[in-house]
Amino acid sequence: MISLQTDINIEGVNKAQKYLNAAIDNIITYLPNAIGAILILWIGFKVINKVMTFVEKILAKSNLSNTVRPFILSILNVILKVSVLLAAAGVAGVDLTIFSTIIGASVLAIGLSLQGSLGNLASGLLVLTTKPFKVDDWIDINGKFGKVTEISILNTIVRTPGNKTLIIPNSLMTNDVITNYSETGVIRLEIDVTMPYSESFPKVKAIIENVLSTIPNILDSPVPEIGIEGYDSHFVQIAVRPYVIPDNYWEVTFDCYEKIKKAFSDNQIQVAYSEGVELGSIGQ
Repeated sequence: MISLQTDINIEGVNKAQKYLNAAIDNIITYLPNAIGAILILWIGFKVINKVMTFVEKILAKSNLSNTVRPFILSILNVILKVSVLLAAAGVAGVDLTIFSTIIGASVLAIGLSLQGSLGNLASGLLVLTTKPFKVDDWIDINGKFGKVTEISILNTIVRTPGNKTLIIPNSLMTNDVITNYSETGVIRLEIDVTMPYSESFPKVKAIIENVLSTIPNILDSPVPEIGIEGYDSHFVQIAVRPYVIPDNYWEVTFDCYEKIKKAFSDNQIQVAYSEGVELGSIGQ
C-alpha cells in the first residue's frame, strides 16, 4: 500500500517537473519575443507622438484649412499606430496572414458600402485644398444660389437668400459648374421689364437710369446695362442689368422692381397685359 502511494507521488512529481520544464522552455523561447514586442510598442508610440507633433507644426504653417488638418492628422495617426501594432505582433510571433486577410476584406467591404461617401470625401479634400470658393462666398451650383456658411469633408452648406439651408454633397462641387460671384466681388442682377411698342425706348431707358441712380447699393462701376432683349407679341422686353455686391442681391432686386413700377406710373408709361393687346394704366 505504501509502495503504491509512493509510486503515485513519484509520478505526480514527474508530471509537475515535466510541466515546469515545458513552461520554462516556453518562457525561454517566447520571452525575448514578448520583450521585443513590448519595446516596439513603447518606442513606437513615443516616436509616433513626436512625429505627430512635428507634422502638426508643419500643417499649421501650411495653407490647408482648419477642416483638412485634423482629418490628415487623424488618418496619419491611425496608420502609424496600426503599423506599430502589426510590427509588434510580428515580433511576438503572431501569424499576420490572418490579420492581412481580415484587413483586406474589411477595407473592401467598407469601400463598397461607402462608395458614395468616399467620393464625397475625395471631392471634399479636393475642394478644401484647391479652394474654388471659401466660407462667405456667394456661389451658384446646379441652379442653387446662396452664401457658403461651412465647408466640411463630406458636404458644403449653403444659405440661400430665402434663409434656406442647402446641404450639398461635395461630389457635386467637383462634377458640376460652380459660379463664384464673390471671386470678382460683384454680381449682375437680372431685372426684366416690358414696354408697349408705341412707347419711346430712349424715354423709358432714361426713366430706368434715373431710378437706378436713386438706389444706393447699385454700383457705379461696372455701369448698369439697359437694352432691348427681345420682342413679344404684346410688348418689348427690356433687360435691366445693374451690378451689386452679392450681399445686397435681394434687397436691390426688390428695390428695382418697386421703384421702376412707381416711375412707370409717375410717367404714364403704359403696359400690355398678357391677357390682351389693349393698353391699360398702371397704378402705384
